Amino acid sequence: MKKAYIKNVKEFFVFLGALIVLNAIGFFVYHRFDLTQDKRFTLSNVTEHIVDKVNKQIVVDVFLEGDFPQGFKRLQNETKQLLEELENRNPNIKFQFVNPLAEGDNQETLKELYKYGLKPVTITLNDKGVQSQALVFPWAMVSDGKKTVKVQLLKNLMGAETEDKVLVSVQHLEYAFADAIQKVVEEKQKKIAVLKGNGELDDVFMADFLMTARDSYHIAPFTLDSVASAPVKTLEQLKTFDLIVVAKPTKPFTEKQVEVLDQYVMNGGKSLWLLDQVQADFDSLRANGSVLAYNKDHSLGEMFFKYGLRLNASLVKDEIATPVKIAMGRQGSETQYGDFVWKYAPFVYPEGNHPIIKNIEGVKFDFTSPMDTLKNGLKKTVLFQSSKYSMLTGTPNEITLDILNEEGKPEMYEGKGNYILGVLLEGKFKSVFQNRVLPFSYQGVKYEGVENKMIVISDGDIISNQLDQNYQPLELGYDKWMNRLYGNKEFVMNAVNYLLDDNGLIQLRTKEVKIPMLDKMRVYQDYSFIQVIAIALPMLILVLAGVGFVMLRKRLFIRK
Repeated sequence: MKKAYIKNVKEFFVFLGALIVLNAIGFFVYHRFDLTQDKRFTLSNVTEHIVDKVNKQIVVDVFLEGDFPQGFKRLQNETKQLLEELENRNPNIKFQFVNPLAEGDNQETLKELYKYGLKPVTITLNDKGVQSQALVFPWAMVSDGKKTVKVQLLKNLMGAETEDKVLVSVQHLEYAFADAIQKVVEEKQKKIAVLKGNGELDDVFMADFLMTARDSYHIAPFTLDSVASAPVKTLEQLKTFDLIVVAKPTKPFTEKQVEVLDQYVMNGGKSLWLLDQVQADFDSLRANGSVLAYNKDHSLGEMFFKYGLRLNASLVKDEIATPVKIAMGRQGSETQYGDFVWKYAPFVYPEGNHPIIKNIEGVKFDFTSPMDTLKNGLKKTVLFQSSKYSMLTGTPNEITLDILNEEGKPEMYEGKGNYILGVLLEGKFKSVFQNRVLPFSYQGVKYEGVENKMIVISDGDIISNQLDQNYQPLELGYDKWMNRLYGNKEFVMNAVNYLLDDNGLIQLRTKEVKIPMLDKMRVYQDYSFIQVIAIALPMLILVLAGVGFVMLRKRLFIRK
């Protein structure tokens, strides 16, 4: 017995010494192991590169503090774990969770939060059977003391359950914080030119896009009026910009202007084209009850045909469309309105894993036209398509409000539908002036370009924001008539970021995070069985373990 006692004491001190050595090693050598299947807590190389460049203190304020339902609790935990990874990577990054409504003047706090564009969501709390409503601000602010960038933590998905919103939001977290940190630590470098002079959208209808884009890029208007007298000089000036945005031109481009645009593309200039191929306006239709839809000629058809696209002069009519409010008459002194599905405003949920469109809200189109892709060696990625329950309306044609009473039947759409509404083109573009006489001579003319990319959308209003009653711009994608927010803003900004992204940051939007969600229906059906398993099984395992331990001790003592 004495020998056994000495042996046990030696083993104890050996074990204790090993623990001390391991703790000492752990104090000087730090490493976290990510054992998740989807490597959820492993930062990408792009994120590590951005975080490593932080050489001053950055503070992240997260407004997700408090007791939340399970969905928001999961978002809170995932956000905290990601920020811990960022802080461990670079101690200059600090974070804190705060409850903006915990104390003080809540009304004044709400005004400040709204001022910064931090809109809350309403959740239902259940405390001992008593339900109540509460405001939650699923936002974060990243700041270095001089520059502040807001981060939206909860994605807006119309009609989705909280669990689905949380899953999509968690997949978006790393990109959102990496993008915000990059905006804070890096000075703006890329330049965007918004083309003017050919009847493009007025700035007031692009105000929200312009204000959002200027947080990350230098942005300025650029007119092609001087092309007539100084085309070469105009081209050289345009080449100083990294991206051009052409939003809903209504006047045709001249041959010289087309050459300037073509040579800009040949020299590697990125471009975002938002074009209406058919002239039609819903405001005129609402006022007059009808509108004539007719072909709008931009004089860009040959250029896009060379690039592998053909825009068709017809309108897409889709059963999956956004609603509108229409006056139905008067009751007393008040006008009565009704909600109707407007088939010429397709509601498109993007499909696919491309970083531009992955996990974004459905996008609202308005009087959009179909496109055809042509084989020419360029890589073409379809970003948007109408639903399978869509068809075409030729032009010229009179569009009336009678369509609101039209009943759609599945057989009407057999062999139709899935019309292309937006395309990303990548590769080496060939000039439309190849083997043709140039409108103006240019010594550095190129007939085949460098590696490049452009996006073409067959709807100029996709970038247009509405105005409030004081003619102030509203958020891009917000429909004031229906009080709904669509994904137009996120798509446009993703498109710009993708075209100007040199370090691959936007690729983080394709990161998959697999969060196991509770199957509520199965729990409800098998509630009693699950309850027995959850309570009785652990107790049974504990009893069996205890019996096994006692029997093992008896056998050991018998041997001795």
